[in-house]
Amino acid sequence: MRKKGRDLLAAFRQTFLTLQNMTPQAEAEAELNAASARYSYNPILRWNPQVEDYFIKAYGSLHFAQISKALTRPSCYSCIRVNTLKSTSDAVIEKLQEIMRKSGPQNDVVGINWKENKASNDIDLDMVEKQSSLQNESITKCQIPGLEYVVFVKGSGPHEIDYGYLPDKPPKEVLVSRKCAEAVLRGAQVYVPGIMACSSHVEEGDLVAVSVAVEQPFPDGGWGLGITRGTVLQGLPTDPYHFERNGLYIGQGTTMLSRAGIFRASQGIAVDMNNRVFKLPSFYDVLEGEIFLQNLPSIIAAHALDPQKGERILDMCAAPGGKTTAIAILMKDEGEVIAADRSHNKVIDIQKLAAELGLTSITTYKLDALKAVRKRNGSSDTTTLCCNKDSNDVVNQRSDSGPLGNGVSSTTIVGSNADTTFKENVSNEKANERTYTSKADIRKNTRRMRNGPGRNQSLGGRVENSKGFLPNSFDRVLLDAPCSALGLRPRLFAGEETIESLRNHGKYQRRMFDQAVQLVRPGGVLVYSTCTINPGENEALVRYALDTYKFLSLAPQHPRIGGAGLVGRCEFPDGYVEEWLKPGEEELVQRFDPSSQLDTIGFFIAKFAVGPKDNI
Repeated sequence: MRKKGRDLLAAFRQTFLTLQNMTPQAEAEAELNAASARYSYNPILRWNPQVEDYFIKAYGSLHFAQISKALTRPSCYSCIRVNTLKSTSDAVIEKLQEIMRKSGPQNDVVGINWKENKASNDIDLDMVEKQSSLQNESITKCQIPGLEYVVFVKGSGPHEIDYGYLPDKPPKEVLVSRKCAEAVLRGAQVYVPGIMACSSHVEEGDLVAVSVAVEQPFPDGGWGLGITRGTVLQGLPTDPYHFERNGLYIGQGTTMLSRAGIFRASQGIAVDMNNRVFKLPSFYDVLEGEIFLQNLPSIIAAHALDPQKGERILDMCAAPGGKTTAIAILMKDEGEVIAADRSHNKVIDIQKLAAELGLTSITTYKLDALKAVRKRNGSSDTTTLCCNKDSNDVVNQRSDSGPLGNGVSSTTIVGSNADTTFKENVSNEKANERTYTSKADIRKNTRRMRNGPGRNQSLGGRVENSKGFLPNSFDRVLLDAPCSALGLRPRLFAGEETIESLRNHGKYQRRMFDQAVQLVRPGGVLVYSTCTINPGENEALVRYALDTYKFLSLAPQHPRIGGAGLVGRCEFPDGYVEEWLKPGEEELVQRFDPSSQLDTIGFFIAKFAVGPKDNI
């Protein structure tokens, strides 16, 4: 911090000496140029020094700098997965175009460059040219064979914004939290809980510049904001956090509340963002049930699994359900998709999404992935066994009368009778307690159902607990492992990850993989994926898998549009050696580089074919 203060003081001194010899006009131009640099979006992603050194060893200094810059920006397009059980790409495109026409003239858009790096040259060149020829369209259908149900909606940015700065009169300003800003960069509005500070005398309807408060290093080695919510911003060097938000302005908007209202309210939109640095369309409440907003690599991961009709498939860490529902749709909703997650609320989210998309082949359970395998000898637990019709491998905790009473299960209910069924259940549940329904219950039930068919038609708020599954009981398993998430974008902060925390992620994932590999039958398929750029959670996991389980082998993936994996090893200062892929294996995995021309999140996919397990 002291060095930073000295650098700032030296900069002020140099500026002062320079201005002494300037003409008034030159002085004014210099001030405006300085203001232009300040009121811009040019973030620098700060890493833990040891983590930065590690990534530089993996990628090289220049490449890692490109990755870091790309991570601070959103993709230039939104990727939509069409629910082919309800609609088609052409129908969705037509509906979206009509929505866009009604919403007014569109902003300039940028194209998606499909000419990926050399490692992904297995994309058909004719397809690349065809996709490139559609660059002038704002909504296009994916031209990758097998992915015609994917639709791209292009955005634009970064844009330069005039915030109305005048000498000695900075614009009114709202300072938001880093997580709020990352959502705004993806197309969200500024909501009340996300605001940290605000200029004085801000009234409803004012035009404000929106800047970001990013965590800064503390003397004790930690990270924090160092600013109290409700602080008054003056736009001057005397402001707390004045210099730290240089180059961190994400757009301009109109306040929906006064300053007093912003810090008194608990929810609601605080700033309507009408002039953004990155302009991406919002799909909130648009074509519900027909489309799902999902990153392209996540869609590819479901395809890599290659699910077939009638199969039994496990999604081990399924929340929020994007890949689960993609798998079910690829199977034409014919078969059994088990979606498990350790979080009760996240399992509820999966149920809601399955209901929204009208899928009936998905069964959800609350289950820790580290306890996914159930021993064949079972236990003396007296809970009732809920057996699948094809295999007796799931143990669920149920009350004698069912999780909701009267034998009603907690799985999603889809259809026009969901409203009636829900009201009957509530009435029956309350029958033994009182003979009337309170106004509070009526209001709560109304809130649950007010949005009509879709996500709110998941009943009861309870999920079934699983004791695990028998070994070799699934045709295919997807392990989209919890990870450091260092590939997600836009990202404005990465300093909290350390070498130790990255290693811990890898250890945790190996334990989950040990469970997953037991659940896949011989002749089945296991797909492992993450949304991180960390080789220790990607290539190192593949090395561990192949060295530990001799019956596993890397299998080709289709489609393959990502780049090659990293070959070699990394030696750490403490003597630890991390082994990555061997020559010849790099083309059998997919690594999505956020700095590549494909412009996706950072992502990794490995597909394993499971051979005979005779030696287990």
